[in-house]
Amino acid sequence: MKQLLKNKTAVITGASKGIGLATAQLFAQEGANVVLTARKQEELDEAVKSIIDNGGNAIGIIADSGDPKAPKEVFQNAIKTFGQVDILVNNAGYGDMVSIEECSDEHFEMVAQINYFGVFRFCREAIHHFMPKNQGVIVNVTSINGSLPVGGVAYTSTKAAVNTMTTNIAVRFSGTGIRCNAVAPGNTDTPMAKAWAAGELSGGTKMVEYAGKYANQELPFTEALDQANAILYFASDLSKAVTGRVLVVDNGAYIGA
Repeated sequence: MKQLLKNKTAVITGASKGIGLATAQLFAQEGANVVLTARKQEELDEAVKSIIDNGGNAIGIIADSGDPKAPKEVFQNAIKTFGQVDILVNNAGYGDMVSIEECSDEHFEMVAQINYFGVFRFCREAIHHFMPKNQGVIVNVTSINGSLPVGGVAYTSTKAAVNTMTTNIAVRFSGTGIRCNAVAPGNTDTPMAKAWAAGELSGGTKMVEYAGKYANQELPFTEALDQANAILYFASDLSKAVTGRVLVVDNGAYIGA
């Protein structure tokens, strides 16, 4: 069976665990060179090793998506190693349950730098690289909270903003070889989601009690691989006629959102 990403190179942020790691592993299986970013060296090394041990091509780059210098450094390293970048997956993110009355300026700014400004900067870096060759794909990992904002005020606001950014980029490059889409996970069996459900995310738990009122929380969580498969769809030529769309992957828990 033909590999969907053969000879492609993908940058995947926040790729040491959860959805990011599942995506990197799947992309490698589909023939891509994968460039993983994360903030913790040990976790990043383990993630890269898991890919190389299975015959894939991967490198890891320590990077904080909230750092304005990160995108250029990541792309420079990716191009130095693999010669090009064809796909960007913006997966790095910070989740919380901090309600409006509890949210400080400093907390909102911190979440925005990672979830919004970081995505913007990585998208801009990718676009600068894609434009000369008129080819490239961006997939932003947002959240069901972008359309049904039951989490923290900063988290949900940034996810909705990235949905809009995704559409705006798609509009700008409609009719070209550059596409931009988003995957919006619902409840997914990842370390962050487990902490979310348990009210253990740092900075507040107020919104936990409200989250269950607006969706069917009895349905099973999706798996990280379910989200990775959706990301693969957008990254590959299977979706070559699709741009500017947000795909919800939630086992039907948030139908109507």
